[in-house]
Amino acid sequence: MPVLGRDVTVPLVTGGEAGYAALDYAASAPALQRVWDDVAAYAPYYGSVHRGAGYLSQLSTDLFENSRATVAEFLDCRPGDQVVFTRSTTDSLNLLAQVLPADCQVFVFETEHHASLLPWRDARVTYLNAPRTPRQAVETLERALADRDPYGPALVCVTGASNVTGELWPVKELAAAAHAHGARIVLDAAQLAPHHPVSVQELDVDWVAFSGHKLYAPFGSGVLAGRADWLQDSEPYLAGGGASRKVARRADGGVDVEWHTTAARHEAGSPNVIGVYSIASACKALTEAGFDRLVAREQYLIAKVREGLAEVPEVRVLSLFGDDAPRVGVISFVVDGWNSSHFAAALSAEYGIGVRDGLFCAHPLVRTLLGSDPQDPGECGAPEAAPGERSLNAIRVSFGAGTPDEHVERFVGAVKQLVREGAQWKYRTEDGRCVPDRG
Repeated sequence: MPVLGRDVTVPLVTGGEAGYAALDYAASAPALQRVWDDVAAYAPYYGSVHRGAGYLSQLSTDLFENSRATVAEFLDCRPGDQVVFTRSTTDSLNLLAQVLPADCQVFVFETEHHASLLPWRDARVTYLNAPRTPRQAVETLERALADRDPYGPALVCVTGASNVTGELWPVKELAAAAHAHGARIVLDAAQLAPHHPVSVQELDVDWVAFSGHKLYAPFGSGVLAGRADWLQDSEPYLAGGGASRKVARRADGGVDVEWHTTAARHEAGSPNVIGVYSIASACKALTEAGFDRLVAREQYLIAKVREGLAEVPEVRVLSLFGDDAPRVGVISFVVDGWNSSHFAAALSAEYGIGVRDGLFCAHPLVRTLLGSDPQDPGECGAPEAAPGERSLNAIRVSFGAGTPDEHVERFVGAVKQLVREGAQWKYRTEDGRCVPDRG
């Protein structure tokens, strides 16, 4: 599928230029050309949503609500489910955290991205140890739910595909375990939705959250879709225009508010209609392309990368569930004798390849995979270690729709050459990042 940026060239420190190989889809995927074209066609007609009688406002309102219907269809939502538009997966899960019933217990694996791990600050949270098989994940959850005290409302939060290893999680089985013990479940589909179909009904999850910027729609919107009752029974996530249906002064000088019971209850303020429309456009494009074809293409690229890395003894690919586990196009690894930030910097500066290094905002998981002490230093960005020194850090390559063979072939070739010959340039640490030394 055509994406923006496929013709971009970047300068190399060794001289000349190279076509940019965007292999950091797990952070932010490039925009689909289809998404960009749809947004550009709509832009002249942009208007206020739900707030105007003029033609452009009415057109924009229809587009906004039709986008909601498109997302509901894309996710195969149940009748009565609500689709709430947010800023991102992080925002979606923070919204859900604010509407939990009183005394709700939350169960989350330590393997989650921080967007799923951290929002539950006002709830009683049980953090579950990293499982080493899908079956162990289900058994761990079943034990934790059975032992909870008191036996009240509970929520399980789980990823669909790891942003570190790319491995698929047994979402349907975890949902069954949650429901068997009277709990609900929310699926973090940030890494799953761009690569695989997500059916709320088939997986039997209560909510699903994902971000537009990972779904080839980088305009600052996200989605929380699922059951309406907890959303309707709570105070609005944000108070303001759009969330309120009626506002009136009381005789005592106060204000009475009647809040909407629709998704608008949690969409206060002027909505990001461009971001919402871009998500809907991406949903249509992926559906029309056919996930069967997209998955087959991605599995071919995964095999090329994994086979290439397997030929380099110094490379260790990180995995929870083992080499045979099904996965999406996200692969993290470390290289013996290399600081990961140094390696990633060399890939960029000398080969024009964009990857990610760090702990990927999943600190507990990466530390577990690296076999480090939980107290070892490390952060989402580059470590303080200098080039050549060991760091608590890894390298992540990720790809998807629009990734050509040449990008992954160049990546594999660059890994082999760097390990065999070393970097051609000198590097230094600057503001916590490893950068080419141009001094």
